[in-house]
Amino acid sequence: MTYEELEAYGNEKGWQRFRTEQVFGWIHEKLADTPEEMHNLPKQLREELKQDWIQLTEETRMESKLDGTCKFLFRLQDGHLIESVWMPYRHGNSVCISSQVGCRMGCRFCASTMDGWVRNLTASEMLSQVYAMQKNMGERVSNVVVMGIGEPLDNYDNLLRFIRLLTQERGLHLSQRNLTVSSCGLVPEIRRLAKERLQITLALSLHAATDKERQALMPIANRYSLEEVLSACQYYFETTGRRITYEYSLVKGINDSRNHAERLSRLLKEHRPCHVNLIPVNPIRERNFQRADDKTIQNFKYILENNQINVTIRRGMGSDINAACGQLRRDYIRKNK
Repeated sequence: MTYEELEAYGNEKGWQRFRTEQVFGWIHEKLADTPEEMHNLPKQLREELKQDWIQLTEETRMESKLDGTCKFLFRLQDGHLIESVWMPYRHGNSVCISSQVGCRMGCRFCASTMDGWVRNLTASEMLSQVYAMQKNMGERVSNVVVMGIGEPLDNYDNLLRFIRLLTQERGLHLSQRNLTVSSCGLVPEIRRLAKERLQITLALSLHAATDKERQALMPIANRYSLEEVLSACQYYFETTGRRITYEYSLVKGINDSRNHAERLSRLLKEHRPCHVNLIPVNPIRERNFQRADDKTIQNFKYILENNQINVTIRRGMGSDINAACGQLRRDYIRKNK
């Protein structure tokens, strides 16, 4: 709830006015896991809160010995499992959260979609991932990426509410500019999001420079052509002033050649300013996709740069802890059936 919504809730319950401030502080500043932690509240009030409390519990976690990345597996109140990731960088701590239980987009290189879509996450369940990781790690979150399990724009209303809660002044008060939402390319929702005029970063999962190649990797490309998707992204930039990030997962022998780099450069030539984030793909055992080698990745980057495309290579994080999105959840479910 926003502060105003919690205030209305408290009025219905007959709370004294200062109780709203206390409860809101416990949730959004002290990051209370349960009402039982709110020791300065009357027992009856804590019991009332329990009736409407949405709880997320840590099922397990894996910590990388290489770089300090932590991958969390959280259990929701209805028993479903989701993944979240804590990534420490020199400039601050980034977290990657899930927006759905499962995913219906069917991207071939992603483990999140293999068992299909179950349901959308509520805004509370999305926010709870951020709060739980910040509390458990004992450090403030600097950046949030909605790029975990699920397609965020397929859960549009809850995503928007989550953004409002995360960035509200009385809460964590994260700057919208420190929030990135990744999409595989739902054209109507991209245009709808642009009209919200938020200052978040939109990241498009591109992964190919032709419709045919993109369709082989991403079923959504059969619904929306590259022309439609890039037009929507251009509209987003023109409406919000926020530069688009194009994510490009490099798969050995599939989309990592010099010709692929040249085609990508030509495709994005008219869609500037933009930023390309090259992602060495994380292999998953159910697919035969392999990571491109370091020399190929660097050559791909140089070609884009020579064509005046702003480009970075995503730093590999958590390669020793099931880094591929959805893999920890899938392995855990398989082992515990």
